[in-house]
Amino acid sequence: MRLFNSTTIRLFHRTFTQNIVPPNAITKLHKMSTVGKPINCKAAVSYKPNAPLVLDTITVDPPKSHEVRIKIINTAICHTDAYTLSGKDAEGLFPCVLGHEGAGIVESVGEGVTSVKVGDHVIPLYTAECGVCKFCKSGKTNLCGSVRATQGKGVMPDGTSRFHDSKGQSLYHFMGCSTFSEYTVVADVSVVAIDQTAPLESVCLLGCGVTTGYGAAIKTANVQKGDTVAVFGAGTVGLSVVQGAHSRGASRIIIVDINDNKETVSREFGATDFINPTKLSEGQTIVDKLVEMTDGGLDFTFDCTGNVDVMRSALEACHKGWGQSVIIGVADAGKEISTRPFQLVTGRVWKGSAFGGIKGRSEMGGLIKDYQEKKLKVDEFITARRPFSEINEGFEDLHNGTCLRTVLKF
Repeated sequence: MRLFNSTTIRLFHRTFTQNIVPPNAITKLHKMSTVGKPINCKAAVSYKPNAPLVLDTITVDPPKSHEVRIKIINTAICHTDAYTLSGKDAEGLFPCVLGHEGAGIVESVGEGVTSVKVGDHVIPLYTAECGVCKFCKSGKTNLCGSVRATQGKGVMPDGTSRFHDSKGQSLYHFMGCSTFSEYTVVADVSVVAIDQTAPLESVCLLGCGVTTGYGAAIKTANVQKGDTVAVFGAGTVGLSVVQGAHSRGASRIIIVDINDNKETVSREFGATDFINPTKLSEGQTIVDKLVEMTDGGLDFTFDCTGNVDVMRSALEACHKGWGQSVIIGVADAGKEISTRPFQLVTGRVWKGSAFGGIKGRSEMGGLIKDYQEKKLKVDEFITARRPFSEINEGFEDLHNGTCLRTVLKF
């Protein structure tokens, strides 16, 4: 005999959940249901280079000691992802879960994790900060040695993966982040909790491009008021260098890019000049042009292209005696830089910058605050928004010449 019909059962469930169990308790019960267990979720898997990503259901294992499992809410597509997907990355490993510019919410933590807790809004960091290794204690660099060796091998610090595809095959991690998955696992030294009022769709960009360029200008180079600056490449990183130099009061900020469509946006971020190096006078080089424009050369130049020939031009356009050229762009595997030693003997400095010299766990809060106070442009970089299912179309956006960042939402 049926004691309750379906309507009665639904009414009982609604009454119980709304009037007896607090809503936040339901949320906690839902979270508890996944703690310590594998999660099946959506991910974009790169099975081989130069091929579209495959939307798959993967299994994400629970975090081990000093690991954090994150539910990714937003992730952006960076040129570094496309670079690795192209097969030109010496550290590129397949099959893998790409993505390193994302933001999400902590779902669970492993034993010993104290820096973040369940429910925190976080940004994964491809440049870790442990605070205790030789690098971190030196005070001379933002590089950290705690997880670098295993991160470069596409695995977690214990040498294993937390990802498995639908056939049970292990998948490599990417840059210690792998944000092209609805859930990911990162080392606790590779994640930072952020202000929960900051929109994840926007601040996910601080996981790489914006921070890298902005930091390179204000920290690596330490641009000062009145300095002259040239930036090679007007993508997200290059334009972030521009806004960093502009915030410091640089007297002249010259963008060098072969795409004339980038001139307007360059000026919006603070550039004073725009040069297309393919449209110079016959016989004139970009070095000649820049030296002529700046009475002997620039105080600072930045390469954001990854092209080793451009890197040389950027150095040689620096002013004799004190000019500094900062390499940010990542070159293809096997490529080398070169110049005449005389360029360095006469006082020019060649240096590099990773993640803009920013220490992610201790300095991200300041960048978030600058964004909230409208001192740092972030939203302006979002030129397309797509559901995660359109990730391959997002990679097409990246190469169309007008897109800065496509942000994906799960």
